[in-house]
Amino acid sequence: MVTLEPITAANFEVFMDMALPEHQRGFLASNAFSIAQAKFYVDYIPLGIYSDGEPAGFLLYDRQSNDNPGEYGIYRFMVDYARQGQGIGRQAMALLLEDLKAKPDVRLITICYKPDNTAARRFYRSFGFEETGLDDIGEMIAVIRP
Repeated sequence: MVTLEPITAANFEVFMDMALPEHQRGFLASNAFSIAQAKFYVDYIPLGIYSDGEPAGFLLYDRQSNDNPGEYGIYRFMVDYARQGQGIGRQAMALLLEDLKAKPDVRLITICYKPDNTAARRFYRSFGFEETGLDDIGEMIAVIRP
């Protein structure tokens, strides 16, 4: 069973220490950086991904991507390397999208990823994200219009 839980004083350290292997680290910022960002940007929401009650991954989304109300941006999404390939990420993304699509103001859900991250491209496309082009730092932008 996969759940999404708030990052709190009681659990943040386990998520800060959760790292990707070297060959995946270039694809996204660390969880520690993301948790720090969430302390300073009030619209950033960090969540722990749990599988059967155990920490298994991390995500961060923005309630006003690009300062646009109703535009939700998924900025970080990762599953701990030891837990990858078990369907945890798929279940967690489904839960997140269900929650975001239920927001009364949602107009757009965005996600960005490195264009050479073919696994991410396939994964996000399977949820209905459509690529719209590269952003100003060279990352692919993909969107869902609920």
